[in-house]
Amino acid sequence: MAEDFDLLIRNGDVFTGGALCRCDVGVRNGVIAAIADRLDAPAARTVDAAGKLVLPGGVDSHVHIDQPSGSAAEMCDDFDSASASAAAGGTTTVISFAWQSPGESLAGIAEDYARRARKSRVDYTFHLTITDPTEKVLEDELPALVAAGDRSIKIFMTYKGVGLKDKDILRVLDAARRNRALVCVHAENHALIEYLTEKLVSAGLGAPKYFPLSKPMTAEREAVNRIIAFSEALDTPIHIFHVSGAESAAEIERAQQRGLKVTAETCPHYLTITADDLDKPGFEGAKLIFGPPARTVADQDALWNYIRRGVISVISSDHSPSRYDDVKGKKVAGEDAPFSVVPNGVPGLAARMPVLFSEGVSKGRITIAKFVDLVSAEPARRFGIFPQKGLVAVGSDADFVIWDPERKVVIRNEMMRHAGDYTPWEGFEVTGWPSATYVRGRLVCKDGAPVAEAGGGRHVPRAPYPLIEPAGRARAELRDALGA
Repeated sequence: MAEDFDLLIRNGDVFTGGALCRCDVGVRNGVIAAIADRLDAPAARTVDAAGKLVLPGGVDSHVHIDQPSGSAAEMCDDFDSASASAAAGGTTTVISFAWQSPGESLAGIAEDYARRARKSRVDYTFHLTITDPTEKVLEDELPALVAAGDRSIKIFMTYKGVGLKDKDILRVLDAARRNRALVCVHAENHALIEYLTEKLVSAGLGAPKYFPLSKPMTAEREAVNRIIAFSEALDTPIHIFHVSGAESAAEIERAQQRGLKVTAETCPHYLTITADDLDKPGFEGAKLIFGPPARTVADQDALWNYIRRGVISVISSDHSPSRYDDVKGKKVAGEDAPFSVVPNGVPGLAARMPVLFSEGVSKGRITIAKFVDLVSAEPARRFGIFPQKGLVAVGSDADFVIWDPERKVVIRNEMMRHAGDYTPWEGFEVTGWPSATYVRGRLVCKDGAPVAEAGGGRHVPRAPYPLIEPAGRARAELRDALGA
């Protein structure tokens, strides 16, 4: 007799319809085919999830994979190791950056990343990172790339050789609106950071612990305010990456209260690491150099409030992995180098969901429904892949993480399954841990160990969707002048 299901998950507490429900889930051809109190049809594989949560697989909307740095330093994860790390942490879809270096063709870069991503175990799509917005890039290459399904653009307001001037930011926002693409922004004031960095290093204050002083909240707050103003003027929806504290979050809330299409994310490291943690012996603090930097306990408390209120609606990892004890990593310029030449970023793909569940759900700061929204449903909505991803429902992809909400784990780097030699959460105890991860019904990780070979992940194209339509607030004459 033919089997009705390829996979049958029984007896789990399934997050479906916005709540947990004790039921069975049947999968056929990589898609959820049935959900019921009891499914008795035969299946090729049956999994007993009794005592566990069955959650939609995580969607990590901010990861740097196989990305060139433009210097001797290297990011250490390719799509093989990064996707193993994603699966170990319960993430089933990643949105990586197709990174254009100045002078390069954006179309050529997108083609190259599509080739590199074939090693991924999990599904993926791309942000088109524009660092050189030439006429050819914006008018000839971008429309076709967006139409092909990579419907988001990343820009920087800081970093030498990468950050865009205001006029170029406006040109990208204009092109994004016309092509119906969401602009994602790293918002910090470059001139202020550069000036403070020069002053600190010249004064002999170049140790890692001084890094947060070079990137004060003032620099983030001003840039957030400025990009919101640009977005409002051109009626282009934006998403602000890695909000680090209270003041920038307050700017975003004011924009949302005015009806602007401005959304935001933060990351687990902003909720668990403070600027004081960089004050470590020797060069150890370099492990925690990321931008914007860690802030204060008061900022962390404020971020939790903004999360609960929905002002910050996405939690991403901003996975940006460099090895620590490596001349191509954090020590590229030596252990006596000032913070200004230490590569930015921390690994976080595998830790994202366990750290947030533990700090949020297990400690009573957020509900399980809010957790699912932050790590899965809302990033899927925000980036145009919902309800295919981010949802346990009939017709959605069979992306699951079977979650043990009571399991206590002390995080060790080897559990993270990335190519890096450290995790910022070494020795950090969490309550709640993924037991198994499935991508389109295919088991990719069990008890923290990858069980699928590299490859098998698919590109997820994105069609136009309402959340990134202009709000229609501009006067008719300006809309006509701007076009589309």
